[in-house]
Amino acid sequence: MTPTPRATVFDLDDTLIDTADGWPRACAAFTARHGHRWGPADTAALHGNGGWASYVAALCGAPVGAAEVVEDCTEAMVRDHGAGLVRALPGAMELVREAERYGPIAVATASPRRFVRAVLDGLGLTSRLSAVVCGEDAARGKPAPDAYLHAAARLGLLPADCLAVEDSPNGIRAAAAAGLRVLAIPRDRMRLPVTLTHLITDQADTASAALPVLRRLLSARPEPTGQRTPAAGSPRPHAG
Repeated sequence: MTPTPRATVFDLDDTLIDTADGWPRACAAFTARHGHRWGPADTAALHGNGGWASYVAALCGAPVGAAEVVEDCTEAMVRDHGAGLVRALPGAMELVREAERYGPIAVATASPRRFVRAVLDGLGLTSRLSAVVCGEDAARGKPAPDAYLHAAARLGLLPADCLAVEDSPNGIRAAAAAGLRVLAIPRDRMRLPVTLTHLITDQADTASAALPVLRRLLSARPEPTGQRTPAAGSPRPHAG
C-alpha cells in the first residue's frame, strides 16, 4: 500500500518571514493620512487577523474601503520587499526543506496575492509549493477555517493528513477548526492563551527550534480520530 503523503501548510507572515513591523508600518502610514493615530492596540489587532483590511478601513471612516487599504498597503509592502526589508525568519527555510522531505508543502495566508507572489519568488519557493492560498481566495479570513480547507483541497488530501505551522492565535484556531494538526511557533515567543492549549499538537519557540519537532510530527502516523466538521459554507477537501 502506498503511504499517504504528509503535507505541511505554512502560514507566511511571522511564520516564514519577518513582517511584524512591516504591515503595521504600512497600515499606520495609511491611517495617518486619514486622521488616525496608530497605536500598540492597532498593531496587536493586525496579528493573524484575516479581516485586517476591514479593520484598518474602519479606523479611517467613510469613504475608505477595504479594497483601498489592500491596494495601498500592499504597494508599500512590495516596495519594502524590493528594498530587501522583508526577510525569511532564521531557520524558516530549513523548516520548509525538512517538511518537503515528507510530502507536499503549501502556504495559507491572509496576505494579498501580489505581495505573497513577490515574497515566494524572492525566497525561491514558488516552484516548490503545491498550493498557495492568499487573502483573496478565502471568503472568510482566519480564524475561520476556509484558508486551510482550501489548501487541503488543492493538495488533494484530507485535513488530517496535513500539518499547519502557525504563529498567531487566530491562525491556530483556523487550522484546528479545519481539522489540521498544528505546530505553533508563537511570534516573538509570545505567551499563547491557555484556551488554545487543546488545539495545538506541539509548540516551539523559534523556527530553528521547531525543526526536530516538525520532523517528529511528520514522521509519526496520527491516531485515527474523527474529522472535524467544516463550518457551514466552507470549502470541503477531497481525497484526490
